[in-house]
Amino acid sequence: MYIATMEKDSQECHLWKLNFDGASNAVGNGIGAVLVSLNGDHYPFTSKLDFDCTNNMAEYEACIMGICAAIERKIKVLEVYGDSALVIYQLKGEWKTRDPKLINYRRLVLELIKEFDDITFCYLPRDENQMADALATLASMIKVNKQEDMKPIQMSIYEAPAHCCNIEEEEKKDDHLWYQNILRYVKSHEYPDQATENDKSTLRGLASDYVLDGEILYKRRKDQVLLRCIDAVEAKQILEEVHEGVCGTHANGFTMARQIIRFRYYWSTMEGDCINYAKKCHKCQIYGDKIHVPPSPFHVMTSPWPFSM
Repeated sequence: MYIATMEKDSQECHLWKLNFDGASNAVGNGIGAVLVSLNGDHYPFTSKLDFDCTNNMAEYEACIMGICAAIERKIKVLEVYGDSALVIYQLKGEWKTRDPKLINYRRLVLELIKEFDDITFCYLPRDENQMADALATLASMIKVNKQEDMKPIQMSIYEAPAHCCNIEEEEKKDDHLWYQNILRYVKSHEYPDQATENDKSTLRGLASDYVLDGEILYKRRKDQVLLRCIDAVEAKQILEEVHEGVCGTHANGFTMARQIIRFRYYWSTMEGDCINYAKKCHKCQIYGDKIHVPPSPFHVMTSPWPFSM
């Protein structure tokens, strides 16, 4: 009893799963198969069938491709899953194979499964066989030159939008801030290299409106309200959120600038950036009110009336 249990556990440790599917449509024929290890690693296979075949023939081709891949990897225990009830139940021996085109396919599969110690065939609904179905559909839809070598497909999982990674890269590249010279002067009363007397005088006048709190620079308005100075990366995020974020109203540039000031943020080109961002907004161009003003002012082409005598 103990030996039988050990043998069963050893087989389960080497258990692999195979999902297969075939696709046949007006564009072409394709097959897909996925080998899944016990650890959950997926090994996809896909091929384009360059000959006329029915959908059932494509299903058998996909099954044979996956079984051959398992034999090459010396897999001995395999569970085969497919969404074709006809192929699965014919291989299980529950349905008879009457189509002459499928008899040789079934005979070949029964010959191949002799390489396994244990193999089972199970029917799987199509919505649970998505990866194999996607591979087969991909192979059937694309046109591939016979001389081309298609590399295996690698699928990754992204847990965050791509622009978030881009922002981090921009932050590393944004070494020169627009307020860098002002921050340097307010912090240590140092001037930029090769600055003229006129430049130094202009910098002193600008710096009088800025306040440093720790490492954060603030712009002081005439009403003594402090606005936090931000870089170009943060400014881009604020523009997106104010204009089309959760509480965004797709306001025009001037309204956006006033909203950002009420949020206590500031950068030197804020108003111009707001106007340009609103002009380039795709949704504003589509759903905005039509502007009936002519692109250029009209000019009177007639002589003044009444004529002078």
